[in-house]
Amino acid sequence: MRTPGKQRLRSAVYGLYERRVARSLSPDRLPRHIGVIIDGNRRWARASGDPVSRGHEAGASKISEFLDWCDDVGVKVVTVWMLSTDNLTRPAEELEPLLRIIEQTVEELAAIGRWRIHPVGALDLLPGNTAEVLKGAEAATQNVSGMLVNVAVGYGGRRELADAVRSLLLEEAAKGISIEELAERVDVEHIAEHLYTKGQPDPDLVIRTSGEQRLGGFLLWQSALSEFYFCEALWPDFRHVDFLRAIRNYAQRERRFGT
Repeated sequence: MRTPGKQRLRSAVYGLYERRVARSLSPDRLPRHIGVIIDGNRRWARASGDPVSRGHEAGASKISEFLDWCDDVGVKVVTVWMLSTDNLTRPAEELEPLLRIIEQTVEELAAIGRWRIHPVGALDLLPGNTAEVLKGAEAATQNVSGMLVNVAVGYGGRRELADAVRSLLLEEAAKGISIEELAERVDVEHIAEHLYTKGQPDPDLVIRTSGEQRLGGFLLWQSALSEFYFCEALWPDFRHVDFLRAIRNYAQRERRFGT
């Protein structure tokens, strides 16, 4: 058991290290867009002997803190993956409380008034109330000039690509363009214009917590040239210094952009 004296010493050392990492960051090598896969909420709860919903609550409370950190270093766009399309198949006793937590979190983020909220995902797959909360948060913050925050709820990378192609086909069909004509001229830019994140820069850095080293379908199209950072900490335990390490690691890499 740690004594108060040891705890104070540990806190002081941690603070010194955190400031040293912060000072090492180069302002001209910071990511414009960060994507984050918030993973480990359920494991965090089980390790503490708490119900799964407690893990989701702890994870939700971390989001605004994370956005503050991004804002502080000048990030312009953040995409937070809160719920995947696969998560929608979870048992109702877990999914329904999770959806309520997401709704409350999104409403709170919008109420802060500093960030522009943009839902990304298949809203038609979500319960009506959840979809309305997401649309309401977007409408309430549409004139906010601060950081753009994509809340990925009911999101799946494959579903996004299918939706993009479907939207492209319907748009061209409405113009009287035949399938043959479209097949001849369609290119990557046409598809990009129909993604959930159309008009946004692709993520420079994607962070995933909990030690998992896979994307799981997150921003499949947009992350083709992204840098990835995998952190062992479970999402509720993700600290400011962990964030700063991710930013420093990104800044130290030589980005080749596929060349």
